[in-house]
Amino acid sequence: MHSIPELTPLLKQLRLSGILDSLQARNHEAIDRKLAYTDFLSLLIHDEVARRDQKKLGMRLRRANFRNQKTLEGFDFDRLPTLNRSMVYDLATCRFIEEKVAVLIAGPCGTGKSHLAQALGHAAIRLGYDVLFSTQTQLLGSLRQARAMGNYARRFQTLAKVPLLICDDFGLKPLRSPDDEDFHDLIAERYERSATVLTSNLDFGEWGVAFPGNRMLGAATLDRLRHGAYRVVLDGESYRGLKPSPQACAPVGKAGKNARE
Repeated sequence: MHSIPELTPLLKQLRLSGILDSLQARNHEAIDRKLAYTDFLSLLIHDEVARRDQKKLGMRLRRANFRNQKTLEGFDFDRLPTLNRSMVYDLATCRFIEEKVAVLIAGPCGTGKSHLAQALGHAAIRLGYDVLFSTQTQLLGSLRQARAMGNYARRFQTLAKVPLLICDDFGLKPLRSPDDEDFHDLIAERYERSATVLTSNLDFGEWGVAFPGNRMLGAATLDRLRHGAYRVVLDGESYRGLKPSPQACAPVGKAGKNARE
């Protein structure tokens, strides 16, 4: 196709060089199907839009810093018979992000809290939202490091403005000063402005113990988190159970579920 060398610098100048990836194939298709010029152009434009959308999706996934590719499609609902599936799927529409409220997920270790939180994050990214996933330790550690480096305000605003912030393992370690104050300030700044997902091994009634040094500060933080929040309780066996011994394995033809995640 002789016109491609002439088009290449022009497409690059217009930042449309991605069209080159499909130009030759679409040109052959247009000839074979005897497409009108406008139909040919429509195909190229749709290819470029799809390419850019895929690129944006990849960038949002990298920035989200997920631990792994956990999605709702891979979530094992069968292990959690008391979980309200319809509520989970409703949360996956990400309406809560537009409502600017929190999703609070509680349950014992290994019941899938991190998986569910990341799955909601994946759903949000597919809908075009920016997401950041972090453990409580990583989140507050990044603020401490930013304070030491003299760029605390910039890091704080980045965390405050992301449309969906996912904080995993809340309360796993008690919040001491200045972490408790930083956490409170972050939640207060995001309150009614952005959505937050928190997971915790603690029952909802126990979340106050995460602030052993300042219960009043903790109460103020949790009051903001709970206002209008959706609560999800995961109650079931751990995904991280030990492998069964060879003697305990089911006979061929009667295989049981794998106890590992």
